[in-house]
Amino acid sequence: MTDPAKGATRSRRKYGAPKNWRDIFIAKLGETSNVSAAAEAADISVSHVYKMRRCDPAFARRWFDALAEGYDNLEMELLHRLRSGQTEYVDAEGNKRKFDLGTAFRCLFAHRDTVTREKGRRTLAEEAATIASVNARIDAMRAREAEARRLLADISRPQQAAGDGGDGE
Repeated sequence: MTDPAKGATRSRRKYGAPKNWRDIFIAKLGETSNVSAAAEAADISVSHVYKMRRCDPAFARRWFDALAEGYDNLEMELLHRLRSGQTEYVDAEGNKRKFDLGTAFRCLFAHRDTVTREKGRRTLAEEAATIASVNARIDAMRAREAEARRLLADISRPQQAAGDGGDGE
C-alpha cells in the first residue's frame, strides 16, 4: 500500500485481507517495532490491525510479544552502539546519519512501562482465573459432601424404621 506518486505500485488486491497478513504483520512488527511499517508490509490498513488487536486476544498477545522482541532488538543495538562508540551509520540511500541515543532511551523507558502494565494485567487475569478455578473446586467438593450426607441420611432412615417396627418395647 505504498504511494503510487513515489514510483511504487499499489497492491492489486481489491477485497479482503491477504490470508497470511497476521504472520507478515507480526514478523515485521518484531523486526521494526513500527505498526505502520508492519501494516504496510502485510498489505493491510493500520485501522484494521488495531481493530483486530481489540477483537482478538490471541492476536493482541502476539502483537505484544512482537513489540517486546522489537524493543529487545533496540536495546541490544543501543548497547552495541554505546559499547563500540558507533553513533553514526550510512542509510540505504548512502546518507550519513546519526543514531539518536536519547530517543532510543526514551523508547526503551516507555516500553518498560508498557511491559510492566501488561504484566500486571496478565497477572490479574491469571489470578482471577486461578481464584475462579479454586472456587469451582470448592463448590464441587461442597456438592459431593451434600450428596454424601443425603445418601447417608437415606441409608439410616430404613434402619431406623425397621428398628422401631412392632416389638412393643
